[in-house]
Parts: sequence; C-alpha cells; structure tokens
Amino acid sequence: MQIEILKSKIHCVHVTEANLNYVGSITIDQDLMDAVNILPYEKVQVVNKNNGERIETYAIPGQRGSGVVCLNGAAARKALPGDIVIIISYAMMDFEEARRFTPAVVFPDTATNHLK
Repeated sequence: MQIEILKSKIHCVHVTEANLNYVGSITIDQDLMDAVNILPYEKVQVVNKNNGERIETYAIPGQRGSGVVCLNGAAARKALPGDIVIIISYAMMDFEEARRFTPAVVFPDTATNHLK
C-alpha cells in the first residue's frame, strides 16, 4: 500500500513579491529549498494564513540568501506581499517506510525569511 505523507514544510514565511506577469510557479530562496529538500520544479502546496487560500504550483529556486518568496503568474492573485504562507510538499511511499519517515520542517524568521 502506498500513502501520501508530508515530505517538507517551510512554516510561516512572508510573501516578498507577487508577479502576475511571470509564467507561473513560486520562487523560493534556494537556502530554504535546500533546508527542506524541495527540488526545482517540485510540486508544492502554498497555504496562505492571511486569507485561507490554498494553491498547488511548482517551486523554482530563487537567489540564495535573498529570503525571496514570490508567487508568480495566476498564483500572484492568491497572496499579497507581506502575507504569511506555509509551503508544503508531499511524497508517496510505502506504508512501512512512511512509519519510519521524518519530514524536513523549518521555521524561518518571519521578518527576514532566513533560517534561524
């Protein structure tokens, strides 16, 4: 049996930009992506704590150390700069593997989006 389980979570970062004219996705500081093992173009869920919106898109790496969290394209309509979001990825795995798995979770500084 395969189940879907939390793989990675960036808990409570602020949106730095919303770029409606970009093709799509969410740009995330490469340091944050590395810290939770999110790969470029990996599917992620973005949960907006300010307005309750939940979207799925894919991650693209932003400048390392910049703190960038930018919703692009249609996703830019779902959050405003300054909104607090949670970025989540999931993985499919065998039930027994999932019992032993520990997700990667970080709690960045919400003012700067840098790792504490």
